[in-house]
Amino acid sequence: MKKLTGKVIGFELNSQEPEKAAEFYSIVFGWEIAEPQWDYREISTGDCGKNGGIARGPFDYPHGTRIQIEVDVIDEAISKAKENGAMVVRDKMEFDEFFLAYLVDPTGIGFGLIQKK
Repeated sequence: MKKLTGKVIGFELNSQEPEKAAEFYSIVFGWEIAEPQWDYREISTGDCGKNGGIARGPFDYPHGTRIQIEVDVIDEAISKAKENGAMVVRDKMEFDEFFLAYLVDPTGIGFGLIQKK
């Protein structure tokens, strides 16, 4: 079976108070946080860190942190994850520059899969 490549390319902080979370991380860690777009605020953590975002947590993940894993072919990654006990909590979505899906592994850890276009 073909091994899927996957590298962590970012993170997502979900909160029911994203404005408050943005202020906290900006003040405490000096992160640059962009104005919201689609209720999502991009985060720049600096030269040496991974970048990510803060979002208002959806019903399926109201609060917490998820890593974002880049894959070559998102449909193959979703299929392989499901075959190995993962559950899809948000099907593949299309954005301007990438596809994104959210899953939960067999132990309950949530993560995102991203395929760049």
